[in-house]
Amino acid sequence: MDDPEPSSEDVAETGATIIDHSSPELEKWADEVPRPEVLEPSGTKEGQPYYEVEMREVEQRLHSDLPPTTVWGYDGQYPGPTIEAEQGEPIYVRWKNDLPDEHLLPVDTTLHADVVPYDTSGVHTVTHLHGGNVEAESDGNAQAWFTRDFEETGPAFEQKDYYYANEQPPSTMWYHDHAKGITRLNAYAGLAGFYLLRNDHERGLDLPDGEYEIPLAIQDRSFEEDGSLFYPAAVADEQGGSDDSHPDPTVVPEFYGDTPVVNGKAWPRLSVEPRPYRLRILNASNSRFYRLELVEYDESADETGADGPPFVLIGNDGGLLPEPVELEDRLELGSSQRADVVVDFSDYAGETVLLHNDAPAMYRGDGGDDDDGDESDDVVPLHEVMLVEVADSESNDTDGESSTNTEEHDADVGFLPSELTQVPELPVESVDTERYLTLAHDTDEDDRALHLLGTADEPSGIPMMGPTTETPTLGDTEIWSLANHTSMSHPVHLHLVHFQVLGRQPVGDYDPDEDTIDLDALESPEPYELGWNDVVTVDPAEVVHIIAHFGEYEGLFTDQTGEYMWHCHMLEHEDHDMMRPLEVGPRSAGEEGDGDDTSADGETESTTEDGDDHTHESHGG
Repeated sequence: MDDPEPSSEDVAETGATIIDHSSPELEKWADEVPRPEVLEPSGTKEGQPYYEVEMREVEQRLHSDLPPTTVWGYDGQYPGPTIEAEQGEPIYVRWKNDLPDEHLLPVDTTLHADVVPYDTSGVHTVTHLHGGNVEAESDGNAQAWFTRDFEETGPAFEQKDYYYANEQPPSTMWYHDHAKGITRLNAYAGLAGFYLLRNDHERGLDLPDGEYEIPLAIQDRSFEEDGSLFYPAAVADEQGGSDDSHPDPTVVPEFYGDTPVVNGKAWPRLSVEPRPYRLRILNASNSRFYRLELVEYDESADETGADGPPFVLIGNDGGLLPEPVELEDRLELGSSQRADVVVDFSDYAGETVLLHNDAPAMYRGDGGDDDDGDESDDVVPLHEVMLVEVADSESNDTDGESSTNTEEHDADVGFLPSELTQVPELPVESVDTERYLTLAHDTDEDDRALHLLGTADEPSGIPMMGPTTETPTLGDTEIWSLANHTSMSHPVHLHLVHFQVLGRQPVGDYDPDEDTIDLDALESPEPYELGWNDVVTVDPAEVVHIIAHFGEYEGLFTDQTGEYMWHCHMLEHEDHDMMRPLEVGPRSAGEEGDGDDTSADGETESTTEDGDDHTHESHGG
């Protein structure tokens, strides 16, 4: 996954990495990381829990040195309250829009102007449960938007109450705005929150829980002196922003803030006891990648030291892994990806450690910054994310009744169960269709950077509103080969389905018209790509092969048909124009769901070379 260093042409292509704004200087580590409250149902519907969650504008203090910041929050909170649900027990949610008439941030009204209601009174929103295996009517399609009190609705709007079946493995999901053309702005204003799915099997694993389980939403933001959010309205001059052809305001190619924010607090500290913790980490930034590691930290000298406690990965986007994995390298998270980790602070009593990021803003999957830490002056690095302060041993008032007893284990994976769950692998011999899909770069009619998704027939990309080309049939298994022809990494997200990563190879080594996929020749998935995923990072000049089953599989997930989306999850890219429809069609009459050799849209049958049996039993964990 190594690539050449970025050139000046790469910088011009990839976008808003230029520093054109500086936030006020704030004291680091002054404020404790808040923990979002758990939302209680407001009633029942058809015998199931029913929630009403109102989106509204509030003022919230994001740092003790800043005046209150105007943000948008679900239930009036940024981030929104955590929804906790049980596997196999459905819930209903009504997402209610009570936002102001005018947007909080600069709106580019040229994006999809023919279908987005920029001239209406009120801001349009729609909520997507990211990672949810849900019916199309409740998925949060970008065109299912609605304004305040549902006065106006988009062409894909179906119903006010969303239904979440929760027939999938327990996992760390999250909900966020997904409105067409302004997702980047609505999410940046604060519209995001956690959705945690649980079951009895996971509870029986004796993982850290209660106050020792902490969801952490990591974001980057920029501020004005008065505490208000800063979001650019123009492209920097160094990137052609002086071009009079650009709209005013205009979408920017990417956004990178200069201030870390965790759970709505800037430059925060997290106070912990010397014991294991379960951290559910979400990259909720608009565009930024993170490569995270805990390192020893001298707060008085502001200096980092040796490696701190390791991350023991127990789960990712789609739930628990088969077994714990102690990461030997950093944890990479693209926008919207999640990691479920256990960290044992037992050996760090009385010390401070730093959650450190070495990913440059213009991320290329190249292993982070150079060894000397030298980045171009034109990018916005964000190395320090959060300080972790470990209490002294004598101040630890743990009563021994917690879920993990620190006296009975060493600071390694040995204190965790050797098996967490069983993940049924999708067998490549069952594949019905293979698709070769491209990530491409272009410019739009205003000479702005434009990223697109394409196919083997149209590798230079297809606009978001172009005809649907990804049309799997319910019950089919497909391999998608994602080929990146741009000079930056992209986190690619599929709605509805969870997939498994088969591996990656140089883009020049795979020709879909000539080559079969040789699994033995692929670079193996990273530890954080094992199990079920709903996002995968595709680095420049590589092709990543993923396998997905559309429908119920070995007792997991549900049969759903209808229109969904797949897209880059860098929100500026998603809005302009790196998103495509995904239409799941019903089975043909008489089909049992085992698929045909050729898909309805003429894609080729699977020719993957593999003789191994990849299937083993699942117990629904």
